[in-house]
Amino acid sequence: MSFSKKSSALYVAQAGIIAALYVVLTVFAAGFDLASGAVQVRISEALTVLPVFTPAAVPGLFIGCLLANLITGSAIYDVVFGSLITLAAAFVTRLLRNQKFIYTIPPVLFNALGVPVILILAYGVNSAYPFLVLTVGAGEAISVFGFGFALKKILGRYRNVLFPEKDRQRVID
Repeated sequence: MSFSKKSSALYVAQAGIIAALYVVLTVFAAGFDLASGAVQVRISEALTVLPVFTPAAVPGLFIGCLLANLITGSAIYDVVFGSLITLAAAFVTRLLRNQKFIYTIPPVLFNALGVPVILILAYGVNSAYPFLVLTVGAGEAISVFGFGFALKKILGRYRNVLFPEKDRQRVID
């Protein structure tokens, strides 16, 4: 796939802005002890709807999660595997961008199933896996189904300005 200099710059700028927003929102949530643990509501996870608008959100979310996990002092397994979970979810969200509401499911599902394994193995959380699936999944659902869906609706009004047609292709409202 060849990009013009203008579209390459836009792609990098969008990815960088998304990564920076993810970091800032995660650090903010960490200040209230909401960014990690068995019960976590990462406000930054609302940004996981952005692959619906632009492919630049896929690396942006990955890099943002990686940096946020490093900055907030996460265990190395969390930095690596938590970030890979975000990358996988963002990629699948991008693939499902034209499926009304279905595009919100990958981040919730991937985090609900993957993060509990990290919590148990990297942090020694002494809770049953099914319980952690419920608690992590609930926090992720609040972030994605609540904040993320609202963010998608708001950004949808400005998609022609923020996300040029060439980048976003067809997006369902």
